[in-house]
Amino acid sequence: MACVWNKVGPSPSRSGRGSSPFFCFMDAMSSRLPLLDALRDQVLLCDGGMGSRIQMLDLDLTRDYWGQENCTEILTLSRPELIREIHRGYYEAGADMVETNTFGGSPITLGEFGLTDKAREINRTSAILAREAADSFADGRTRYVIGSVGPGTKLPSLGNIDYDTLEAALTEQGRGLIEGGVDAILIETCQDTLQIKAAVNGMKIARAEMGTTTPIFVQVTVETTGTLLVGPDIAAATTVIHSLDVDLMGLNCATGPQEMAEHVRWLSENWPRLISVQPNAGLPELVDGQTRYPLSPEEMAVWVERFIVEDGLNLIGGCCGTSTPHIAALDAMLRRRAEGTGKHRPAPVARTSVWVPSVASLYTQVPLRQENAYFSIGERCNANGSKKWRELQEAHDWDGCVALGREQAKEGSNALDICTAFVGRNERAEMDEVIKRFTSSVNAPLVIDSTETPVIEAALKLHGGKPIINSINFEDGEGPAADRLTLARKFGAAVVALTIDEEGMARRPEDKLRIATRLIEFACDTYGLPQSDLMIDPLTFTIATGAEDDRKLGQWTLEGIKMIRDAFPDVQIVLGLSNISFGLNPAARAVLNSVYLDHAVRAGMTAAIVHVSKIRPLHMIAPEEVKVAEDLIFDRRTADYDPLQKLLELFADRKASEAVKRKRAETVEERLKDRIVDGDRKGLETDLEEAMAKMPPLEIINTVLLDGMKVVGELFGAGKMQLPFVLQSAETMKAAVAWLEPHMERIEGQQRGTIVLATVKGDVHDIGKNLVDIILTNNGYKVVNLGIKVPVADMIEAAKKEKAHAIGMSGLLVKSTVIMRENLEEISREGLDVPVLLGGAALTRNYVEEDCVAAYSPTGRVAYARDAFDGLTLMDQITQNGFDDYLAAISKRRAGKATRKNARTPEQAETRGYTLIDPTVARARRARMTADEPRLKPPFWGSKVIEAPTEAVIPFLNERSLYQFQWGFRKQGRSLDDFMVWAKQELRPILRRMLDLTAKENILRPQAAYGYWKAAGDGNDLILFEEDGVTEAARFTLPRQPREDGECIADFVRDVSDPERDVVALQVVTVGQKASDIARDWFEENRYQDYLYLHGLSVEVAEAMAEYTHKRIRAELGFSSEDSRDLDALLQQGYRGSRYSFGYPACPRLEDQHPILGLLGAERIGVSLTDGDQLHPEQSTSALVILNKHAKYFTI
Repeated sequence: MACVWNKVGPSPSRSGRGSSPFFCFMDAMSSRLPLLDALRDQVLLCDGGMGSRIQMLDLDLTRDYWGQENCTEILTLSRPELIREIHRGYYEAGADMVETNTFGGSPITLGEFGLTDKAREINRTSAILAREAADSFADGRTRYVIGSVGPGTKLPSLGNIDYDTLEAALTEQGRGLIEGGVDAILIETCQDTLQIKAAVNGMKIARAEMGTTTPIFVQVTVETTGTLLVGPDIAAATTVIHSLDVDLMGLNCATGPQEMAEHVRWLSENWPRLISVQPNAGLPELVDGQTRYPLSPEEMAVWVERFIVEDGLNLIGGCCGTSTPHIAALDAMLRRRAEGTGKHRPAPVARTSVWVPSVASLYTQVPLRQENAYFSIGERCNANGSKKWRELQEAHDWDGCVALGREQAKEGSNALDICTAFVGRNERAEMDEVIKRFTSSVNAPLVIDSTETPVIEAALKLHGGKPIINSINFEDGEGPAADRLTLARKFGAAVVALTIDEEGMARRPEDKLRIATRLIEFACDTYGLPQSDLMIDPLTFTIATGAEDDRKLGQWTLEGIKMIRDAFPDVQIVLGLSNISFGLNPAARAVLNSVYLDHAVRAGMTAAIVHVSKIRPLHMIAPEEVKVAEDLIFDRRTADYDPLQKLLELFADRKASEAVKRKRAETVEERLKDRIVDGDRKGLETDLEEAMAKMPPLEIINTVLLDGMKVVGELFGAGKMQLPFVLQSAETMKAAVAWLEPHMERIEGQQRGTIVLATVKGDVHDIGKNLVDIILTNNGYKVVNLGIKVPVADMIEAAKKEKAHAIGMSGLLVKSTVIMRENLEEISREGLDVPVLLGGAALTRNYVEEDCVAAYSPTGRVAYARDAFDGLTLMDQITQNGFDDYLAAISKRRAGKATRKNARTPEQAETRGYTLIDPTVARARRARMTADEPRLKPPFWGSKVIEAPTEAVIPFLNERSLYQFQWGFRKQGRSLDDFMVWAKQELRPILRRMLDLTAKENILRPQAAYGYWKAAGDGNDLILFEEDGVTEAARFTLPRQPREDGECIADFVRDVSDPERDVVALQVVTVGQKASDIARDWFEENRYQDYLYLHGLSVEVAEAMAEYTHKRIRAELGFSSEDSRDLDALLQQGYRGSRYSFGYPACPRLEDQHPILGLLGAERIGVSLTDGDQLHPEQSTSALVILNKHAKYFTI
């Protein structure tokens, strides 16, 4: 099962592992080399960025680069003394090892500069130069040289290069590095697990040729998206690397240490060997047009020390943006930790890790032992067992093959068995076609099923995950099994082993155990395959023939499973389950397979090749059917009872139970209704044409399509349909109506009713209003959408002109709710009595039904709409003359309740807490809050502008908020943890698609203006000063909690009477106007779902940019090391101090943003304030940043 490793030290040995002629792939782990011993004994320090140092030099393109711009490796030959001195500089800074100048040293990368033939020389010379620098010190300290192998410019999983070419090139690079005398080879900045396989295997071939046991290390680069570039998450990448038997795994590049923290912790808890971390100096950012890495040497040292203490690292260092000062800071930290030990380096902190034997797709890891279940291998992608698959393969319908694979994965298959062998076909060519597509398009581990070793090898060279080879046996002796085991060890694969030897297939349990024992000894002891990666198939045979010799076969297999499990608890046991029922009809097979599966699992089977959707839980099978199936399995015949005959009788006239699917409706009306509910536009026009032959277009809309939208509303209201799918249905409705419109006569009053919709004056938020527009429009109503910041006079004019049945007002802010009430008073003064619907995040039902109803005299025809479907229900009431009865019912219900006492209206809430406080009390409280606070020293006074790449901001994206609150996905009875697991599988692909789209079209442009001002508190006022500390730059009067010792933001800075000023930071961030413009275009183009996704994403990216900027402020003031490592905790104020945005209780006045924007020069990033004091563009935020540790959020 799982390997538990309690301390940093040698990884567990494999029992009985002996010698093998296939040495270069088996002897990959070298447990007794000096460097490995040193890493187990001490935390060692590697160097920083080579590029960072080279960029500091004044080099000439012709003289130094030999005309090969950006080819730093050529400097090894043209300016060896420079490279040697860079290495020496890192050694002098305290590094225990340096990496050779060969990051781009493969023949393929060098070939882009015409230097292919010099690759071996460059690598050998680079290693020699580093060794010369190491040997130039006479202090007796051991210094190491690490051969650097970068990812290159061509990735095999993306189809840029084939495996054999890549492996050959990297073998040549390895030869040069080993000839030059490196102490280890580091394959770094890895972005593709198939490239990792080629690199590791190339290095193994090279060291085997050279007769060395040079250790091999691998470092992967996890992007800000949480995966490697081609898609694997950290667990999938680790599963692949573990199977290649490298000595050390780590992380480098792409991000700073904080963004790596989650992945470092995962490695610490799961990876059972040595660990390294070499982060960038933070996430890069653009400052005044220049790329800058913000993390100081001291801050990096603090972060890396946390990794050492909490995660048990063995090797640390730096990557992009780091140079000798960073390495010197890390060296000082290590020396400090080693004080009193007699060594210059501390011992690694002991850690416990649990390695779970697994396989992996290109993207995700799947454990071979499933909790409370079995590892299911889908059987339908097999040309010998699936008629549907064979037909797809014969037609070269590869998309259809992919769809069938996805269907099985969706049904619950943990892996997919792929077999393309049948008579008259080119098995290898067609296996290649399938593996290439399944690797990239189906997120499930693959089982490569073939009797031909060349077919298996070709498939392995295309797949970046950890697959399963199906299969080996001894039918033709040990030769074919040896070949396939060699491939399994080389490419990192699990193996299915059938209990077949030279005498045939094992039928009796003792024969199954005998052959299984031989298979385990051969695969694990001779070829070094871990027992947990070996899947013994004890074989099962049909028990449905009626032949006397076959009656015991099912029982014998169960006994064989138990014997193998007892003897070898770590191996996996797999069955081709459906063989047990071969010859029966489908209904009987489904029952017998389900019952036999249950008994096999109880006997110790861990995996099954099976059609998952045909397996039924035993409680869903009739007890009589279960009993008869068990009687057949265990051969419980009597003189007058044969369970096989009884089973045949029970299922003589029955069909197999199928997964419940919606059948294609027989009538066109039902088909169209289903299309609306499912959001299915494919073939829509054909069904509409058929419907037009039976009824006029308007009748189709009113009696068929609107019925479908009604079902959509009911499903949404019951929590059974998510908002994005509601919009997908609306898009289909819109397309249907658009197709029908040319066939209709335009008749006045065809719509069910008309509503004027508007976001109130001063409010720029329109997502909620536009959702109402979509739902009402697609349910037959005419919507006059006036947009945002609409004066009430425009609403009144439009209502009169359109003879509107209702006015709908929307707004996000508390201030907007006050404007709504004022608008109602104005509409009333104009003598209109049109029903008004109010909606928005800050509204409450009580406020609408009391204050707003009272303001709309004399009739009070106002209603609260919680969401778009509430609005639809209310419009139905209005147009069907039921609205007044609805209001009367509300009035009657409220009359039976006590009148609210001391209730606060929105404007009262906005002014609450502004009572003056005794200055003496405020001063005393302020003294307590700031007594032990450090004196802050900002890097500059005033403001500056930064621009961050979107990918640098994404690590701070609040995915839960995006999915639940912006995109409207509901938990639907799931726990939050279960919801986020589901979201990772189902919603992250949407997020990645939207991120790719916004990047391609440059839709999002995260920018910030931020800066520092001297500050002091005076009563309830927060005062900002110019750099002289005397000239007042801005003053904010802030509310205080109306209780004894009540909180106020002004208390978190030193008092104005203090001779030394405190420091407050200001920030304003935006993603730019283009996001709003594109979203509006998509809304007009009826791309409702993408409109929702883009609007929500842009809102959350703006929030992420606020977090990013706030983090930068904490870093510049020296507090970033106090940040929580966990992103969820960080987003819940897992850091020092608080960021207070305007419009919230602690600083509610939006107008206070005017001085902030002025001080920051916010116009430089295109941010301004509307007449209603709201930020424009909409996706912008501003804040006061307080660094006092006592500063937390509070309400007034």
